Amino acid sequence: MSDLFSVKGRVALVTGASRGLGKVFAKTLAEHGATVVLSSRRESDLQAVKDEIVKAGGKADIAAFDVQDEARAVAAIKAIPQKHGRLDILINNAGILRRDMLLDTPTEEFRNVIETNLTGAFVVAREAGRIMQAQNYGRIVNIASVMSILGRASVGPYVSSKHAIVGLTKTLAAELGPNVTVNSIAPGYMITDITEALQKNVEFSAMLEKRTAARRWGKPEDLSGALMLLASDASSYITGHTLVVDGGLTSVLAGA
Repeated sequence: MSDLFSVKGRVALVTGASRGLGKVFAKTLAEHGATVVLSSRRESDLQAVKDEIVKAGGKADIAAFDVQDEARAVAAIKAIPQKHGRLDILINNAGILRRDMLLDTPTEEFRNVIETNLTGAFVVAREAGRIMQAQNYGRIVNIASVMSILGRASVGPYVSSKHAIVGLTKTLAAELGPNVTVNSIAPGYMITDITEALQKNVEFSAMLEKRTAARRWGKPEDLSGALMLLASDASSYITGHTLVVDGGLTSVLAGA
């Protein structure tokens, strides 16, 4: 059974890998035997992650690019199989969040979030998908959010982009099958830098812990099981699916 969840010998690209969830995803895949290609906008931000992986006995490389820079992204992704022989796994994680009410949100700010979270994810998945189809194998995991199925004030561009990621996932699954699967992970509220302001909000934190069946914030490591399922052969008959990992927040009416 453990072989089903193995990624030993696989080559994985993780975007947004310099911190937060992306860093944990990269380290998890490396711990389970994958060669992990780390990506974010700045190479300097990735070096420490690479060093950690290598020090722990894993294999890692760096391919720095901004997902909004299409030409650079395309070139970097095409270079992965040239250097490593193949590209088996994509963890499409790069994303940004801006907090403002929609009526106060400049159009350019809205576009910036959409360009990073949605258009960037599309470009990376398209290029990786072409490689995976040609080699008749691939696992694409898009990182969605509970904001893919919920709405919330003050993060409208983010909510819009994450709803769209679910649609992108379903369409890619339809087009890239049968040998390439495409799924999403929708994390709940995780303890990362992107939620730092909410973590410090005593009222919000208490509400979250009360309304979540698990009675706590999520930790990035809580996503590791879902990651290994969808990145491995264990998910060979799972595609077009969004796996919500949120401690029961969106499906269970917890608390009083």
